[in-house]
Amino acid sequence: MEKDPKKIFLENGGQLRMNEAIKRGISRYMLYRLKDKGIIEQISRGVYRLKDLPPIGNPDLVTVSLRFPNSVICLISALAFHGITTQIPHSVSVAIPRGSRPPSLDYPPVQPHQFSENAYIAGIETLQIDGVPVKIYNMEKTLADCFKFRNKIGMDIVLEAFKLYRERKKTDLTKLIKYGKICRIDSVMMPYLEAFA
Repeated sequence: MEKDPKKIFLENGGQLRMNEAIKRGISRYMLYRLKDKGIIEQISRGVYRLKDLPPIGNPDLVTVSLRFPNSVICLISALAFHGITTQIPHSVSVAIPRGSRPPSLDYPPVQPHQFSENAYIAGIETLQIDGVPVKIYNMEKTLADCFKFRNKIGMDIVLEAFKLYRERKKTDLTKLIKYGKICRIDSVMMPYLEAFA
C-alpha cells in the first residue's frame, strides 16, 4: 500500500528537498500535484514544505540549510542569530570548506566564505529551526571568525559584537581564545580581549 505523501512530509518536519521526497517514495509528478492542490508550497528551488505549517520563523536560514546542508551559518548572519549585532544581514553568510564549490541561490542571496578545515569544523552547533537542522557557529567561534574577516565586514561591527557579547554576562574568554588560536588571530584579538576584561 502506498504511503500518504502528506504523512511522509510530517515525518520529516514538514519540509523536504525534492531528492529526499523521491527517495521516500513521492514522485516528481506527485510533488507537482500536491503543489497544484495547495497542500505543499515551494519555498526555494527544489525545496517543498507543507502549506498548513506555521510560518517559518527564520526562512532564510532554513532555506539555505535545506539547500546546502554542508554550509555553516557564519559572520554577520550568525551574529544576528545570536543577537549580538544591530546589523540586518542582506545575505546569508555561510562557511564552506576551502576548495569546495560555493553555493548559489537566487533567493535568499548567499555569501559564501571558504574556511580552512580546522576553522570550518570548529564551533559548529546544529540547531532545530522550524524542524530543520541548521548548522551555525557558536557565539565565541563567530566572534573569532568576525575578527579574522574584520577587513571584509568592518571593525566597527566586530567591536559592537564584542560589546554586546560582554553585556550578556555569560562570556567565556577561554573559548574565545581557543577559537582565536584555531583561526590564527589570537594575537590580534588579545589587546581587545584585555580591554573588554
